[in-house]
Amino acid sequence: MAGNSQRQGAKRAPGSKKGATVGSGGQKSKGLRGRGPTPKATERTKHVAAKRSATAARRGGPAPTQGGRSGGGRPGAGRPGGRPAAREGNEVVAGRNSVVEALRAHIPATALHVADRIDADERVKEAIALANAARLPILEVPRGELDRLAAGAVHQGLALTVPPYHYAHPDDLPRLAHETGTPPLIVALDGVTDPRNLGAVVRSAAAFGAHGVVVPERRAAGMTASAWKSSAGAAARIPVARATNLTRQLEKYREAGMVVVGLDADGSVDAADLEVATDPLVVVVGAEGAGLSRLVVRACDLLVRIPMARGNESLNAGVAAGIVLYEVARHRS
Repeated sequence: MAGNSQRQGAKRAPGSKKGATVGSGGQKSKGLRGRGPTPKATERTKHVAAKRSATAARRGGPAPTQGGRSGGGRPGAGRPGGRPAAREGNEVVAGRNSVVEALRAHIPATALHVADRIDADERVKEAIALANAARLPILEVPRGELDRLAAGAVHQGLALTVPPYHYAHPDDLPRLAHETGTPPLIVALDGVTDPRNLGAVVRSAAAFGAHGVVVPERRAAGMTASAWKSSAGAAARIPVARATNLTRQLEKYREAGMVVVGLDADGSVDAADLEVATDPLVVVVGAEGAGLSRLVVRACDLLVRIPMARGNESLNAGVAAGIVLYEVARHRS
């Protein structure tokens, strides 16, 4: 504004950094030059990746990746077998019958969860009494918390948390059978991915005198809480083994003198006419629809069929195993 030019402080002091100054071009060109590509994290001495690399070098091991995992950041890749950490958590047995059966078998549980204001019947009273006898913590929780713990399963107001299932070794099952004085009877599952089917097979195996169940380590259901629920506590009475390779394990059973029988719709023998039922036996059950894999079929000594009415192609693994195991038990009796 007019008249302000004489006001004190209206003029910029000479050498001020603000704004252009006569003759300033090119004076700071060095500051505009790039510093080159950013060094790798392992080359920056103060970066955590560089410290990890130096530590690994001192120990003589390979340098870790930037994620700090040797498996490319895949969960559980650094664990034996590459199993995810989720499999190492507690399992949950839900439902009054399943909880009572598990407690009767002295499963090494960690706690019994009881819904507050539960309508107590004989099963609830027995579960609480067994938990007290085993000195287990009994936690009274809201039903919402119990629903979350059971992950949607029907818990009927009771849930039992147990450690991860301890699988038997497949080679131990025949030995356990010989200790009972009866010919070994083992059930093997090929490609059964539904834990409820696994639980049903375990239940049938226990009911008809089998000495164990074998499941593959990969691409198959394991003894999860859902399998526990479907087995109605039978998993506490019969061992379940996990085989790294099912085909090789079946061949080992054959070398040990056992007869391997596979269930197949195109089998040459009816289940009711199974003459080898009194021999040491392995019954292999495949998934519904897919059936047995080609390699497993080649490892079988005999293929057995279950006669069905026309129009029905297959049975689920639990039902099929129950029918054949009944026939085996009938022949053995």
